[in-house]
Amino acid sequence: MPPLDNILILTIIVAAAVLFVTEKLRVDLTALCVLVALLIFQLIKPEQALYGFANTATATVAAMFILSTGLVRTGLVEWLARYLDRFAGKGERRLIIVLCVTVALLSAFIINTATVAILIPIAVILAKTRKIAPSRVLIPLSFASQFGGVCTLIGTSTNILVNSLAVANGLKRFYIFEFAPLGIILVIVGILYLALFSRILIPKRKGVDEQIDKYRLCDYLAEMRVKSGSPLIGKKWGTLKNKDLKNIDLIKIIRGDKATWRASKTTIREDDYLLLHGNANELIRMKDNYQLETKADTVINDQKLQSDKIELIEALVPPRSKLIGQTLSGADYIRRFGCMVLAIQRRGKILRDRLADIDFDDGDTLLLQCDKESVNRIMQSKDLVVTNELTELHLRKDRAVRALTIFISIILLAAFNIVSILVAALIGAVAMVLGRCITLEEAYTAIDWKVIFLLGGILPLGLALQQTGTATWLANTIMQPLIDMGPLVVLASFYIITAALTEMMSNNASAILLVPIALSAAEIMGVSARPFLIAITFAASTSFATPIGYQTNTMIYAPGGYRFSDFARIGVPLNILFCVITVLVAPIIWPF
Repeated sequence: MPPLDNILILTIIVAAAVLFVTEKLRVDLTALCVLVALLIFQLIKPEQALYGFANTATATVAAMFILSTGLVRTGLVEWLARYLDRFAGKGERRLIIVLCVTVALLSAFIINTATVAILIPIAVILAKTRKIAPSRVLIPLSFASQFGGVCTLIGTSTNILVNSLAVANGLKRFYIFEFAPLGIILVIVGILYLALFSRILIPKRKGVDEQIDKYRLCDYLAEMRVKSGSPLIGKKWGTLKNKDLKNIDLIKIIRGDKATWRASKTTIREDDYLLLHGNANELIRMKDNYQLETKADTVINDQKLQSDKIELIEALVPPRSKLIGQTLSGADYIRRFGCMVLAIQRRGKILRDRLADIDFDDGDTLLLQCDKESVNRIMQSKDLVVTNELTELHLRKDRAVRALTIFISIILLAAFNIVSILVAALIGAVAMVLGRCITLEEAYTAIDWKVIFLLGGILPLGLALQQTGTATWLANTIMQPLIDMGPLVVLASFYIITAALTEMMSNNASAILLVPIALSAAEIMGVSARPFLIAITFAASTSFATPIGYQTNTMIYAPGGYRFSDFARIGVPLNILFCVITVLVAPIIWPF
């Protein structure tokens, strides 16, 4: 029977894992609940409550968000991406290789979610001009961003986190390019795998030319004639306060041969045809209550929702968007642009009912109806990424050169061990602001606070695992049969367990849970913990089997028209391949 502290720790871990997997709470809120539980049960001291927020990993990750944003905001990354068309050739395989090499190179130094957000519309348009299904290029784009992230210490927040935990436990720190030998091998193998097998393993999701069909909106759109005696006659839609109209939108009014797109401000007349959007049952109730007549022979398609002044666009909610956590009714942001949200796609699920009450989440794709001027404004926004059109390129040359100089300088400072990675990152972040590459406000918004609070809340759990002896107890009991088989089996086990946890919950949380156990196992075996830490780092930073295991997978899910199983088909063999390579190569580079 394990001690009470061990039981409490394991109970907290299981509860946190359930919340991570089910997403009943946001990951950062779950992390803070873990922190509170540790304090309540006195598993950490009160003065250790801020251990996670004061950790060097947390500060370094925050600084790297600012550095990456400095390069992105100047237009430098997008400028480089626009030149891909010159090298991509005409065929699918060459396009995949060029996209993968580019995103892997960029993701080695820049937060990969920012890189993928820029490259999604470029990849989609490059694919369409070559008559290639976007589904064939977007999974390789996401996967390659993860390949690149494991090539340097600053490639992902997980790399930085594991390095910080290693140093805190008295181990030698990892150097900025220490991951590169194994990382480059995985990049080459990964790109070859995608180039050779993507045509076989990734279905050709044609994507649906008609957005109406893609979002299955036919049952949510109706064209109705205003009959004589209707209570709507003489009124403007925008002034109606009826409860039964709350969840119905008027898209346009058709009067004779003309369509009025500013429908909410137009006085409704008898015999007008109203194009309405809402739940089928509510539309039927409205028809009965307001003396409307359904136009039976109407064919609802994209053309019904567009004109020479109005467009349908798809827009992705990226990580760190101001829209995350807001409802449509509370987000004036979209309405200010004069847009109407017709549907939301979330991880393959179409949301069309009561859109005003749905909280936006990162990775959501919105089907918007906007006028042409609004489309241009949205394309310049930091809070939405239009996936089916390219923004106008704005390269601020002087600031781009300045940002690139700052970035190269901090890489050199860290590479030659002049200063630690934390000091180099902080110098770079401050220099980006002082050099006017980004404003102070942009620096604050650049930081993914969800990640910061996740680290702040979960890092004390790793501390508690060690202080209470739970990590040693797990290593001595559950891991003992594997320890008896030798370090290579233990190395493979840590990779597989980390990879499996990462597919279900946060990659950083997975690493924090397993690093203390790995350190205890290494101590029991009398071997170096470094190969174990490498396996955990690489497994946590490369998640291929599900669309929810890694943010970049979630981002390309809707634009690619994928199904959940598409990721497993192409991703599971790649996970196995990476596991085998890591287990065989890591002990050669980092001996036991």
